[in-house]
Amino acid sequence: MAKLVSTTYGDALFDLALEENKVDELYEEIQALDRSFQENEELLKLLNHPEVIKEEKLSVIDNVFKGRVSDESVGFLRIIVEKDRYNDIPAIFAHFLHRVKEHKGIGSASVTSAAPLTDAQKKRLTDRLLATTGYNTFETNYTVDPGLLGGMIIRIEDRVMDSSLKSQLDRLTRQLSDMKV
Repeated sequence: MAKLVSTTYGDALFDLALEENKVDELYEEIQALDRSFQENEELLKLLNHPEVIKEEKLSVIDNVFKGRVSDESVGFLRIIVEKDRYNDIPAIFAHFLHRVKEHKGIGSASVTSAAPLTDAQKKRLTDRLLATTGYNTFETNYTVDPGLLGGMIIRIEDRVMDSSLKSQLDRLTRQLSDMKV
């Protein structure tokens, strides 16, 4: 089965980071590059423009990033441009960042609660997540949805733990409607 472009390039960058013992440095640089591409959509549009020749695109990469990020990062961006993979830059960066987080034992959780959580509740939740998963730390995104009525929904990668009152009421409603009277 063919690998996704983002996986192939992201894995190659991760392997380079390991080989060069620059995982932390490249992680920070790729985060910054990812932000700069998100904040400057014109840069991606320029790289994707069919009338801009490849040499000009490479020159833009050099002028914008050389001296600001490592030679490895500039070289990596140059390879992406040379291979006409600029559309895949966000996905490549996302895959690389995910690989580094796996390597460092950093989990990502999304928590939706019916009401804002206190700092103490957030700490208890993080401690519980650390105790029940293999991660060393967590990056947690908290959102509030009053429609949950109570409880919370926790998403970690492809796993969802739904203890919301709304879901419990929905299950109870289905069970009651399925009952034969």
